[in-house]
Amino acid sequence: MQSMISMKDCLAFCDLTEEEVLAIAEHEHMPEMIAIAYAQYLAHKNRGMETVFKMIVDDIRAAQSRSDASHVRELLHVLHHFIRSHPEAAPKVHPWSKSL
Repeated sequence: MQSMISMKDCLAFCDLTEEEVLAIAEHEHMPEMIAIAYAQYLAHKNRGMETVFKMIVDDIRAAQSRSDASHVRELLHVLHHFIRSHPEAAPKVHPWSKSL
C-alpha cells in the first residue's frame, strides 16, 4: 500500500514556515503544494530569500489597499519571523526608517 506525502512532510524539506509558504501562494496565486516547491527552489536560488521578502511585503501592501487590517497584522507577524530567520533577505537600507 502506498502512503501519501502530506503538506507537513513537504514543509519539512522547505526552509520556510507554513505561513511564509502561504504568503508565497497568495502572492503567486498558486496552490499551497506548488508554493512549497517554489519556496524550496527559492531557498536554494541566489537572492531567492530576497524574493520571498518582497512577496510578503507585496502581500502586506495588497492587504492594506483592501483595508484588511487583520490580514495586514498576520502578514506583519510572518514578515517579522521571516526576517529573524533570514536576516540576509532584509534590505540593507530600510526605506521606512529614513528621516525626512
